[in-house]
Amino acid sequence: MRNRGNCRFLGGAILFGLALALVLVPPQATPKTPQGANSPQSPADESVPAYHGQAPQGELPATMDPALFTEPIVQNAYTVAAKIKNTLYQQPCYCHCDRSHGHTSLLDCFASKHGSGCGTCIYEDFYAFEQSRKGKSAEQIRAGIIKGEWKSIDAAKYQKLVPAK
Repeated sequence: MRNRGNCRFLGGAILFGLALALVLVPPQATPKTPQGANSPQSPADESVPAYHGQAPQGELPATMDPALFTEPIVQNAYTVAAKIKNTLYQQPCYCHCDRSHGHTSLLDCFASKHGSGCGTCIYEDFYAFEQSRKGKSAEQIRAGIIKGEWKSIDAAKYQKLVPAK
């Protein structure tokens, strides 16, 4: 009798968890590619957010001044972004701000305040910075971001301010 009560409780907890997951997990929408952005179009890659497949042809927008933010990790994210704008221009952002904010690449996150409040943007930024310092191309960095390698970044090393130059 005691085991039967535990089974009922466990079954109810599982059903509650599944129902909660259905409510909290947003449905997959087909991404809209903002004008001017290049995104892979094959069905297997539909979930890859917008990015530019080529290096920029003109001047890029400025990233926001790191001094506008109080958190060292955020200041570092904006400092790093300013150093690798050409690379960020060619990267997708997996917070899917292409859908919610009309961003065309990861660079847009740091040309606005959006990057300051988004861990995905910050981790992808640090990943792109570290990989570019290792000599990786924007295309190689993008492949790593798409694979989710940015999730392994140790952000603790960015708690102290990095030099601006």
